[in-house]
Amino acid sequence: MKIIIGADHGGFELKQVVVGLLQRLEHDVDDIGCHSPESVDYPDFAETVCAAVLAGRADCGILICGTGIGMSMAANRYRGIRAAVCHDEYTARLSRQHNNANVLCFGARVIGPGVAEGLVKTWLAASFDGGRHQHRIAKFS
Repeated sequence: MKIIIGADHGGFELKQVVVGLLQRLEHDVDDIGCHSPESVDYPDFAETVCAAVLAGRADCGILICGTGIGMSMAANRYRGIRAAVCHDEYTARLSRQHNNANVLCFGARVIGPGVAEGLVKTWLAASFDGGRHQHRIAKFS
């Protein structure tokens, strides 16, 4: 799977952990930064990730900031993006099954590396259930 990942300075360190996981799982990873803990603006990374997902250059995206909230708010401004903030495996799974999320967001100041790895694995393994959920998604897509 082709996955694009981005983070601001608050998510920089956890992004490194997630990139390593994705590579070990043999995904094709496009790490668009940030590449240091220097302060940056999260909407810039959200825009790049969303553009790649919408253009089909990536199957899905992952965005990491301090809480995941800023990234999700920035990402959900783009029509066709369904970004979900998840902090556990249950919400990660349901964001895919019920909401067909194509961008996963989480916060490095909210969860640790072990939880992040678990929710990324769960999110990637889940798939959209369709059915009764499809018409709801169509209402906001």
